[in-house]
Amino acid sequence: MKRSAHSLLLAVLFLGSSAFAQPAVVQPGSADDLKAAYATAQDVADGKRVAQSSCVGCHGLNGISTAKGVPHLAGQRAAYLHLELRNYKAGVRGNEAMGAAVKFLSDDSLFKASAYYASLDPVSGAGEGAKSAPAKPDPVQAGKAAAAGCAGCHGETGVSAMPGTPSLVGLDPKYLAAAMKAYKGGQRKSDIMKPMAAAVTDADVGNITLYYALQKATRAQTPAAGDKAAGKAAAAACAGCHGEQGVSATPATPSLAGQDAQYLVAALGAYKNGGRGDETMKGLASSLDDAAMKNLAAYYASLQPQSPNVRKPLATAEWAERCDRCHGINGNSTDPRLPALAGQREDYLQAVLQAYRTGKRKSPAMAAMSDVLTDADIDNLAAYYSRQKARAVVYVTLPAK
Repeated sequence: MKRSAHSLLLAVLFLGSSAFAQPAVVQPGSADDLKAAYATAQDVADGKRVAQSSCVGCHGLNGISTAKGVPHLAGQRAAYLHLELRNYKAGVRGNEAMGAAVKFLSDDSLFKASAYYASLDPVSGAGEGAKSAPAKPDPVQAGKAAAAGCAGCHGETGVSAMPGTPSLVGLDPKYLAAAMKAYKGGQRKSDIMKPMAAAVTDADVGNITLYYALQKATRAQTPAAGDKAAGKAAAAACAGCHGEQGVSATPATPSLAGQDAQYLVAALGAYKNGGRGDETMKGLASSLDDAAMKNLAAYYASLQPQSPNVRKPLATAEWAERCDRCHGINGNSTDPRLPALAGQREDYLQAVLQAYRTGKRKSPAMAAMSDVLTDADIDNLAAYYSRQKARAVVYVTLPAK
């Protein structure tokens, strides 16, 4: 007699682990959703024959992939496998190779192949394809370390105490990165900054700019010559780009509030004489004499800077805690409809997260989670879960009350 999925609960037990003393209980949504989770021994045996004829070329008979970008299937959650195989057959996953492999298989064959692979022991130890290199370091700490060479001029936290040297706090990372690139490429002239910038890698630039963006925005600790009141009147022409209070609303335009006054005067002079190549700024600066430049600089230096709208990146452990809410502790899912991540190939996890982030792979929940992930976050999460111990599960059908 066919059992109704609405009349039963599934309890899940981890095998070979005392860390999970209490079984998790799942309420099935429909028979089709969960039938692979309570497949019979005969279903599993039939599924092995399906796997031998259709799946072994990529996933192996043991479900442990040795091919880059191809996931392990051994010990994966049965209902999840069944659902994804149906999605491949329907063409909603956009993978031509998988679509061709399952195109002529019946749903019964897909169900049994899912049950077979779910019944296998998962990969032991670190997942096949996991790299030996450690996860990438925290970008803020990496930025702080890389910025040590900048502290002598710009201050340890990016607040200048040296007249003529700009503060680096209160600037959007995109603007600061573009400025460093301009020094490196010679578009901005500085005998000091060009060799300094040339020695910094693109990765370090990203970390340095993030580090400064997250520091407390404080006015430069330097004097300002000039008339602030006169500078405020003249600054009306600058507000459209740099903000009424010197705080820019666009990443490509620098905030001027709290900046070192002498540096601002030098920058205006460079735009005026062509030392910095920006036609808009050249036109505005060309009408300013030295006194007007000092007045503008004094006004902006007196304003309170603001930190840019940049979030502090979550550590890998913090991201994993969020992922574990659906995918189980250490990536060992207790819901047969949600995939286990533990022990999965690192390169496959990277590709999947990238696909969710770009929208190539569709899931409202995963799109919301992955939208704010950086490349470093994705690499770190993939490395983390590939190194977790994968645990097989047994789903036990409980009678209805």
